[in-house]
Amino acid sequence: MRWTATIMLVIMAGVFIGTKQVLDLHPAWGYVHAFSEAAMVGGLADWFAVTALFRHPLGIPIPHTAIIPENKDRIADTMADFLRTNFLTPAVVARRMQAMNIAKAAGEFLVQPTKGSQSRIGAGASELIAGILESLDPDRLGGQVKAGLKSQARKIEIAPLLGQMLQTAMADKRHLPLIDALVRWSGLTLEDNEDLVRDMISERANGIIRWTGLDGRLSKSVLDGLYKLLAEVLVDPEHPLRDKIQEGLEQLADDLVNNPDMQAKVERMKNEVLENEAVARWWEGVWERMRAGMIRMARDPETTLGGQIGDSLAELGKALRDDARLQTQVNRFARRTAVGVATRYGDQIVRLVSETVRRWDARTLTDRVENAVGRDLQFIRINGTVVGGLVGMTIHFADQWI
Repeated sequence: MRWTATIMLVIMAGVFIGTKQVLDLHPAWGYVHAFSEAAMVGGLADWFAVTALFRHPLGIPIPHTAIIPENKDRIADTMADFLRTNFLTPAVVARRMQAMNIAKAAGEFLVQPTKGSQSRIGAGASELIAGILESLDPDRLGGQVKAGLKSQARKIEIAPLLGQMLQTAMADKRHLPLIDALVRWSGLTLEDNEDLVRDMISERANGIIRWTGLDGRLSKSVLDGLYKLLAEVLVDPEHPLRDKIQEGLEQLADDLVNNPDMQAKVERMKNEVLENEAVARWWEGVWERMRAGMIRMARDPETTLGGQIGDSLAELGKALRDDARLQTQVNRFARRTAVGVATRYGDQIVRLVSETVRRWDARTLTDRVENAVGRDLQFIRINGTVVGGLVGMTIHFADQWI
């Protein structure tokens, strides 16, 4: 637009020079000459006016030019005062909010689907949750999770808890499958370690027994006896060894609940386990699997997490859209909140505007204002050229008739 206005001015100058030579040929050339002469005056005057807003014309420091950069701070204060006086007063905010149904608009926004069954904000909330989980530092967060779990585990007195669980299981006969499993495990362990048992018996036998070869028979007899005992315990629910195991479990449960020495021993074992690095790495692995699972759930609208977010927000949106009483309450709350913000923080808001503009250098402010309104200002130059020409032609016409 600047080039357009400048070219028009140059054309008018060319017309002025050209028509100067043909004024005597016909009276009409006088009107054209007058038009071009006045158009140059109007165009140059408006060029000066527009340029003076942003800089010194031709770099000459003429008074009252470069108005915007020279008065930057005053403009900032004026803008802030205008904003505070006309927009951020409680009365203006309340009157504007009175005509707005924020609750209904929010409800319609929440129920509008864009991704499957999710609302727009539901999909955004799911993506936000996933983004937050992905952005967290796995090592640091894993350490925090580990420290938190360890801290909570230290606070739990595990011995009484284990004792009560064992007593409850025994009262309901739920420990019997555990005894059977223990007997089977003992038999399999014995079978896998027969050679070790034979070596132990042979080492403990005296020289005469080893010389006569009786140590082998003795080992076989011991193993056969143990296998027979385990088999009898497994098939006979009333076997005396089961009673011994039962008594031992009952005593263990009672010690866990009531014996301080046993409780202290269990606590030491618990603390040793918690301090074990392998357990720490296991906790971190558990957290990473949980985090990856939550990310997948948040990004999948069909899963529980993604679906629940969308469904919950959609239900809220329907309530806000359809319930007039709820709309009244929400709108009243929003209005009071906005008025409160304007009352308490209005000065800080306008101060932010003023300080931001003050921090701009003169060149930055000039460029931003000129980019915003400069195109329209160039129309002033164009209009000045055209209007000036018409005025000049009118004056010439009046001069001919007077």
